Amino acid sequence: MASLVWLIVGLLLVAAEVLSGEFVLVMLGVAALGTAGAVALGAPVWVSALVFAGLAGGLVLGARPALKRRFEVGNELKTNVDALLGKRATVVSTVDHQGGRVRIDGDVWSARTLNEAEVLETDTTVLVMEISGATAIVSAQP
Repeated sequence: MASLVWLIVGLLLVAAEVLSGEFVLVMLGVAALGTAGAVALGAPVWVSALVFAGLAGGLVLGARPALKRRFEVGNELKTNVDALLGKRATVVSTVDHQGGRVRIDGDVWSARTLNEAEVLETDTTVLVMEISGATAIVSAQP
């Protein structure tokens, strides 16, 4: 009967993880499922408590950080200036180190070159290297 209780608790915790997304409840659920297995094999109450504590601690402190890193890498949404870095742009009017204009995603921006000696002619495709205020710092595509 005790293994059935642990099994139900484990499944409920794993199901509840869908709502939180923090990987804590799923770790506790897996620990409860492991404890259900230990109880089903005939472990006494004190052993089942140790199994649950060991599994829960190990999973929350060991597996959870690795899983969070794995699922959060690359999920950040770039907005504003960060979304423009590395984009391709088209020169609208000649761009040199003093100024010029480029079209980035349909919007016309003031621009200047990253390299002082570089001069980029109209219709050249360039790469946005950085944004300084309202000016795109661009460089010819490699």
